[in-house]
Amino acid sequence: MQPDKNAKVRATIYLPSDVLDEARDATVHLAGYPARLTLTQLAENAFRAELRRLKALYNNSQDFPRRGEDLRGGRPIAA
Repeated sequence: MQPDKNAKVRATIYLPSDVLDEARDATVHLAGYPARLTLTQLAENAFRAELRRLKALYNNSQDFPRRGEDLRGGRPIAA
């Protein structure tokens, strides 16, 4: 059985506090009608928009190759 591509999974990320505070403010302000925005929706929209931009800029608008293993915490990978 294939895993559901749209299933939500928990992810822990670290953001600058001012970015997270602004995102929370926007979410509270837009939580009601008509936007009904959640912090999860805001983050998902931001990730999708940035992934589209990165694909266009670095990968001829194609999906990036699947990774062979999970990301490790710590310093960024040097290219």
